[in-house]
Amino acid sequence: MSVPVELIERRIYGIRGHKVMLDRDLAALYGVETRVLNQAVRRNLERFPQDFMFPLTREEILNLSQIVISSEIKHAPNVFAFTEQGVAMLSSVLRSRRAIQVNIAIMRAFVRLKRVISTHKELARKLDLLERKVGKHEGEIQTIFEAIRKLMTPSPPQPEKPRRQIGFHEA
Repeated sequence: MSVPVELIERRIYGIRGHKVMLDRDLAALYGVETRVLNQAVRRNLERFPQDFMFPLTREEILNLSQIVISSEIKHAPNVFAFTEQGVAMLSSVLRSRRAIQVNIAIMRAFVRLKRVISTHKELARKLDLLERKVGKHEGEIQTIFEAIRKLMTPSPPQPEKPRRQIGFHEA
């Protein structure tokens, strides 16, 4: 059983500065009911500190309901968000073959997401650096553009001078 990484990536949200997955999305991937997943977590709460899993506020749930396709989330009394470490910890709570395969796919999705984010950060850093360099030379660049514009504008036509004829002339 293989879960496409792209499917998982669409279910990773940014909440409170963390990349998280919701309990209902995880339950669907694991092939269990949300209630069953949350029961397993409650039985092992010592494995899930606040930086691994946290309940969403009503406001966060309503904000998410605008993004999430399922409207059921809007009416859910509790929604739990699991960070990458919380998802990894779920593998010790849910031990089915499917849970193992899904966890592997989720870990790969988180790694891929980190790679993409770091690439974007590096690109943003390079753009900032380039912008600063260009800023220092703005006057010179402006002068170059003006010179190019002058070369591009056609000069007014000059009146033609009479041409001197070449060769022998009869007197």
